[in-house]
Amino acid sequence: MQGLGQEGEEGEGDEIAPNLTDDSSEEGEDDEEEARRIREGFIVDEDEDEEEDEEKEERRRRRKRRKKHHRRREEEEEELEEDDLELLAENTGGTFKKSRLTRLRRGRVSQSPPTTSSRRRTVVESSDEDLDNDDNLPQVQDIQKIWDDERGRDDEEEYGDMDMDDFIEYDEEGGGAMDEASRAERRREQQELQRRKRALGIRTELGGIDANAWDEIHDVFGDGHDYDWALAGEEDIEQDEEHLKADTKYQDVFEPSEIKKRMLTEDDDIIRAQDTPERMQLATSSMSYSTTLSMHTPLTEADLDGAAMWVTQRISARKNREYFSNDGQSRHLRGALVMAVTFALRYLFVEEFEVPHIWAHKRDYLCHFDISDIRTRRELLSLNELWRIFVMGQKYRSLLERKRVLSTLYERLQVHDEVYEKEIFPRVDSVELVADSTEWLLLKYKEKKGDAFEFRSREEEESDIRKPKMPSRISAYEVAKNTVVSKLAEGFGLEPYQVVANFIASERLYFVQDQELNPTIYAEQFADPDPVKVQTPEGLLRRARLILSTELGKDPQLRDHIRKIFKEDAQITVEPTERGIVKIDQNHPYNNFKYLLRKPIRDMLESAQFLHILAAEAEHLVTVSIFLPNELKADFEQKLSNAFSSDNFNEAARAWNIERNQVVQDAIEQHLILLGAKWAREYLREEVEDFLAQSCAAKLRKRLNVAPYITSAMKAGDTSSVLAVSWGKGDPQKDAISIVFLDEAGRMREHTKVDNLYDSDNVDEFIDLLKRRKPDVIVIGGFSMATLKLSQRVKEVIRGGNSQIPGQESSWGQVTDVPVIYVYDDVARMYQHSHRAAEEFGGLSSTAKYCVGLARYTQSPLNEFAALGRDITAITFEEDDQHLVPVDKLLLVFERALVDITNKVGVDINRAVTDSYYQHLLPFVCGLGPRKAQALVKKIGALGGTLVNRTQFINNSLLTTKIFMNASAFLRIAREDNEMRTFKNRRDDGDAPDPLDDTRIHPEDYELARKMATDALELDEEDIHDEHPSHVVTLIMNDADNEKKLMELNLDEFAISLYQANYDQKRHTLNVIRDELLKTYAEQRDAFLLPQDMEVVTMLSGETERTLRHGLMVSAVVYRTARNMAFVRLDSGVEGVITSKSLSDNNAQVESFLRKGQTISGIIIHRTIDITHDIFNVELSCQRQLLEERDDEIRKVRPDIYYDAVREDKDRDMLNRKKRAETDRSRRVIKHPNFHNFKAAQAEVFLEKQQRGDVVIRPSSKGIDHLAVTWKVDDGLYQHIDVTDSNADPSGQTTGQLIVDSKFTYADLDELIVNHIQAMARRVEELMAHEKFKQGPEDELHLFLKNSLAANPAKSMYGFTLNRKKPGHFNLCFLANKNSTVQTWPIRVSPEAYFLFEAAAVGVPELCDAFKVRSVFLAFLGSPTTY
Repeated sequence: MQGLGQEGEEGEGDEIAPNLTDDSSEEGEDDEEEARRIREGFIVDEDEDEEEDEEKEERRRRRKRRKKHHRRREEEEEELEEDDLELLAENTGGTFKKSRLTRLRRGRVSQSPPTTSSRRRTVVESSDEDLDNDDNLPQVQDIQKIWDDERGRDDEEEYGDMDMDDFIEYDEEGGGAMDEASRAERRREQQELQRRKRALGIRTELGGIDANAWDEIHDVFGDGHDYDWALAGEEDIEQDEEHLKADTKYQDVFEPSEIKKRMLTEDDDIIRAQDTPERMQLATSSMSYSTTLSMHTPLTEADLDGAAMWVTQRISARKNREYFSNDGQSRHLRGALVMAVTFALRYLFVEEFEVPHIWAHKRDYLCHFDISDIRTRRELLSLNELWRIFVMGQKYRSLLERKRVLSTLYERLQVHDEVYEKEIFPRVDSVELVADSTEWLLLKYKEKKGDAFEFRSREEEESDIRKPKMPSRISAYEVAKNTVVSKLAEGFGLEPYQVVANFIASERLYFVQDQELNPTIYAEQFADPDPVKVQTPEGLLRRARLILSTELGKDPQLRDHIRKIFKEDAQITVEPTERGIVKIDQNHPYNNFKYLLRKPIRDMLESAQFLHILAAEAEHLVTVSIFLPNELKADFEQKLSNAFSSDNFNEAARAWNIERNQVVQDAIEQHLILLGAKWAREYLREEVEDFLAQSCAAKLRKRLNVAPYITSAMKAGDTSSVLAVSWGKGDPQKDAISIVFLDEAGRMREHTKVDNLYDSDNVDEFIDLLKRRKPDVIVIGGFSMATLKLSQRVKEVIRGGNSQIPGQESSWGQVTDVPVIYVYDDVARMYQHSHRAAEEFGGLSSTAKYCVGLARYTQSPLNEFAALGRDITAITFEEDDQHLVPVDKLLLVFERALVDITNKVGVDINRAVTDSYYQHLLPFVCGLGPRKAQALVKKIGALGGTLVNRTQFINNSLLTTKIFMNASAFLRIAREDNEMRTFKNRRDDGDAPDPLDDTRIHPEDYELARKMATDALELDEEDIHDEHPSHVVTLIMNDADNEKKLMELNLDEFAISLYQANYDQKRHTLNVIRDELLKTYAEQRDAFLLPQDMEVVTMLSGETERTLRHGLMVSAVVYRTARNMAFVRLDSGVEGVITSKSLSDNNAQVESFLRKGQTISGIIIHRTIDITHDIFNVELSCQRQLLEERDDEIRKVRPDIYYDAVREDKDRDMLNRKKRAETDRSRRVIKHPNFHNFKAAQAEVFLEKQQRGDVVIRPSSKGIDHLAVTWKVDDGLYQHIDVTDSNADPSGQTTGQLIVDSKFTYADLDELIVNHIQAMARRVEELMAHEKFKQGPEDELHLFLKNSLAANPAKSMYGFTLNRKKPGHFNLCFLANKNSTVQTWPIRVSPEAYFLFEAAAVGVPELCDAFKVRSVFLAFLGSPTTY
């Protein structure tokens, strides 16, 4: 192993003694090429990684050989020794030899002078180590191989000098001899191993040891394998572990969900590798749990013109009004807008640049650039509109793909349809129209569809793709279309596409071909002469109208037109269900739309009302209907009828026009209106969800687009050191005060706890902490209103006040004037319970982790929100509405907000590599994402963890070309100020730092920045010829008068010259460059956003403006009383007061009315709030007059302006009548053993374990003169019978004459039970005992009949089963023949007979006879038998 430590000298090798012999080379095996290769191998120049791999492989092979040798020794030990064999030979007279098969080896002729050991080497058995020694190289004996050579001594007596050991050698498993190819491969491996050993300085043999010395060594030390048995198990385990390590993949270890969470799937690998921005490769947000790879085909230059027009008209309604209406203010810039949209689409979908790159570096192309008046630049698109273009571009790309699929379908149909090619396909501009066109083609060419899809199926079979067979459905339209009725439909005078053409054009492009005959008479010509199949003319006309109305209703142009009408003019009406009438009261949130009537949907696009309506509908509280106003519907119907009607006035023409009007009505009612309502519902839902998502994103953006908190003494761009203090829930007995200090870099430097801030020791500790750490700001947070007291005490301590003795200064005086503030704590509340907090600060308490979250938020709200990841949707921005928006949609808009602000700020790449918390910003850099950011960090870490300049991203293959172009300007390589002042490098120094790498300037604009710096300094190129290209940038940055010099440059002329030279629009870019040269990455965000006073109250108590409104009644507990005032506390912890004046009218003492611990109700009459001085309380009034008035009007949810008050009053009156009726109704109690005061469901539960025919008599909901009788028909089947009591006893104790079904009369309940219920029960049992009765559902009887008929085709089959839908009834099912379907007839059971329809049968045999007679009679008439 000595040689293994000499890798540093492996190129030198070791010199071999010239006088040493090699007697193991084989005769005739000298190969000059092989010898040359081996000699070259003495100088090893492989890479270090390859050396390690080869060493591992060498160790594996060595273990393998050792294991094999160990098995061979075990086999040899099992064999008999020589003495034993000789003894056996003497006793038996036989001959015994070892049965070892050996390998035949060629004799070796030594080319070296013989030595003392040469003879010994010719008789030694070859071992595995010797077997594959190099054939042509001189070798020396190795002291390490002496035991291997000794293995052949026992065989020496048998085989003499023949070198034929191991002629046949069993393989490792003992399964047979090794073939020649295996031996050759083994030999090559051994040769390579020996070559590497020699190259590393290991001598394979050591000369100077003769045979006698070997014998002595063997006698003293043994053969070196005495302890192989102990090593074998360990080696086997190690070998198995290495085998498992080589074969095991992470897919075999981790759950698929865990693999997806860690972004290790094949899709993730594809995303990482492709030179496309990560977010552009995904179909959803990169933060979504259901992220999927987008498989869309990229847009091409040829697609851009169509895409630009399509997208421009869909940016926003405001854009359309300003640029495309006749009186629009910007109508003259319509062309410039389309060009800007075209440019944006090109960069987004062809060049694949993300929105932040375009907005930051190509904004000039989004503006109106007039070279003659460059100062009047006007932005044509905003950042939000640019994101909208990206979304609409994705939709257009999807539309193009669907249109390609539609074209493929049309080609497969192999038809030529002028209507489709000229009228329909050119107008397809939405996915709905694609679907309509597909449906229209498949409807029109149904017979061609089979051929097209058969051809497709053959292709799929050839490609071994198996798909489930789809069920076939034949509609009434298809049945009619394949009959002579289709000819009758042609007699209506116009084809459906001609009617649509007339309607769209609003003129007669096609004229009706009138029939001379009346429609009825004309239809008779198409009647079937077969009397069995004869149909009336009216039936034929009805089926013809079905054909025409279906084809009209499926026409893509007509469906598109009705969608547009619904979009503009549809109305919505909401009606409560019976449950909703009761549950939705005046205080319910849904009361706003409980009786919504005819509200236009265009008025609902910018509110959450429709989503609340859908939620109420899902709870079965309301029903929603969307429809067109009657006048619009009538107008649409009239126009469509005019396009189809005839202008003639004769009687036949008028009759045909009536038929045509009926076709139009059927098309509208059965197809178009239903389609429009369904589409409008989805359209409205999508629009409202998008609106709410954007509203939430706007509030998030407001929270994100703020700089870190700084004091008045600090400058923009600085970061404060923060001391965060929290009392938790504020319980003095349980909660300590946690204090956490974070320095300017965001590192936690100190954490402590104190019980309170009143004890002198605790105060001293707190003051000492303030003096040592000198925080820039103190942040207060907590989970109760006690936090206000903590804030007040902290201010007293740091400013030297004393709350114990008002007006007296404290002994320690003023400590500091550091500000004490509240910040939004929603992120901190999530952080304290997160896995991230447990990993970072596992030793801290929950409250201390909360303090860390507060401090971090104060230093960087952007970083804190970015670190939330998918959990960001748990932050509420719209209190009542956000939960109605799908999470994936929220993640998408939230991610865009994070992307915009992150790229506005930039990310220090070197800090991101080393700081895991700051690294959360990296995925939001333009072009990157979670996967690419993860890969980038690993690559930089492998290079040492630090980048010097942006060029290294490309030179070291850290980023691909497109990703570099997207991300480079947003990845800072920050420098210290003193480092920038001393910057100076050679011109050709590629690894030198560049000051422009710490700016927002894109590398493609570096030359412009250098040119601007050169001009500002008034230098010539000769002055900076030998310097680094950016040396001049360093000079202008460090120039004390740089602002004046840069502001004197005429950037307008510079921009014009660039445009004239290369058509580059760089006016905005030049402004960016000048700003960056003055101050790199200057702070562009708003000042830190502090919460409003009421927002602080909400954080601490959960109360809002709505829950603490003036006039609202609340519950409170008295915790202290005084003579004229009581102090109370609400459930939320908010404190309040009640004065004696507010308690009663006579100003009585409070103590006489209230006592400590008493719970009272009061009306909020005043609210005092001043969070700056930590004051918030409410004043309550307990006057009787106010309490009696209550707060119903205040709590009442205001109805919408489209509210149907008339319907509400009607339903309220009905509800009140029901309540009065229930109050007035007295339930009867009858003295009878079968009477129970049950409802229907309770009666069924009671009878569940009773016998068939058992009875429960119970009160009826129909009134005091009714009774209900429930009896058990079968398990799970109960019949409820209404019984009228003609002479009901008002007391309810007895009954009069009982009437059932108006024809059965009984004197009392016992007679009713015996003669009615039990009589029916006997008949039920009798029929159930018949051989034709089958237990179970009706479907099982159908299957039984079909199977029986298959076994006996010549017979008809029938059977009985219980009617589960109508208890007390049976179904008679029969199958006349194998070509018929199963028919079902009803059987009613009454006390006196069975009834098959109206035919009575006193017994089951009579019932069967009645069935047979009726079926034969109907079969004779040829009438259908379906019931």
